[in-house]
Amino acid sequence: MRFTRYHRPLIVTVTVTCCLMLLFAACSPTNSPVDTSSRHDILSLISAPHKTLSSAIPVGSILYTYQGHTAMVFGVAWSPDGTRIASASLDGTVQVWDAGTGNHALIYRGHAGPVFTVRWSPDGTHIASTGYDHTVQVWDVMTGKHIFTYHGHSELVSAASWSPDGTRIASGGGDGTVQIWDVASGKTLLIYHDNPGHVTAVEWSPDGLRIATASDNGTVQVWEAATGKQLVMYTRHTAGVWAVSWSPDGTRIASGSGDHTVQVWNATTGNLLVTYRGHLSYVHIVAWSPDGKYVASGGYDRTVQVWNPTNGNIVMSYRGHFDVVVSIAWSFNGTRIASSGFDRTVQVWEAE
Repeated sequence: MRFTRYHRPLIVTVTVTCCLMLLFAACSPTNSPVDTSSRHDILSLISAPHKTLSSAIPVGSILYTYQGHTAMVFGVAWSPDGTRIASASLDGTVQVWDAGTGNHALIYRGHAGPVFTVRWSPDGTHIASTGYDHTVQVWDVMTGKHIFTYHGHSELVSAASWSPDGTRIASGGGDGTVQIWDVASGKTLLIYHDNPGHVTAVEWSPDGLRIATASDNGTVQVWEAATGKQLVMYTRHTAGVWAVSWSPDGTRIASGSGDHTVQVWNATTGNLLVTYRGHLSYVHIVAWSPDGKYVASGGYDRTVQVWNPTNGNIVMSYRGHFDVVVSIAWSFNGTRIASSGFDRTVQVWEAE
């Protein structure tokens, strides 16, 4: 593990396309060939042109860069108490480290291939991680001990979310389903089949009553967690939707898309409230601040942008990454952001 303060962007000497092709080919599970249609989708996103953001916008200050991974970092999550950060990578590991210093704590190697998502349990004692090996794995965050593997999905699992009470997990991926299962027993409680296409994001509402799911077909659905009844179908995006995030009060949803926008809309009615157009390419990740005042979004223009969800005005940008930004996580008090991406790093920076 390497730990660097005051990181400066470097020049990429190996193309992202070649890295992804090699990693996915090398890490494919036995007797499970890489889906060429998914590969085409990934490569089409990578080909998006890179442009620069206006220099007049305030820039976030870097605190440190975590460089423990050897491949692209697809997931990052802050522990509920703010003391640790977990990151998931195409190198097949989940790494947990001290949020204040960047010092390494443990490495989890339970997945047979790339790891896409990492999520802390609400009480901070366990982590759920999803992978290309079609599994969701739950493990002890202090020891790295494996607790349970969920095998309900038939293709890669790209998203997962804990229920607010920590008793259930909702997961989705390439098989087009969202599955809710009991963490203690591993029993499948409900399978939601009405997501056309690849499920790219799954987010439980703050009150635990609803689940929002995004798809690469350009839609977001909100449905009742207990019954699977569809409540809202949001269809205003003109390209695949890659991220969704609930406002802390549960009244609004922000969704990020390949149409270069983040759209904020009413979670009950589906009415569009604000469209943010600050990004110059695909938006891959969206995260609401803990106090609900800001939204942070990142993607293929290599920036993280922090903006007001009420009027769409940008308040800050971060430009420390030299490649695609894939994941964002706010600290519990909203003063810092951890962002990760294709440049194999997690960067922690001031969001004030």
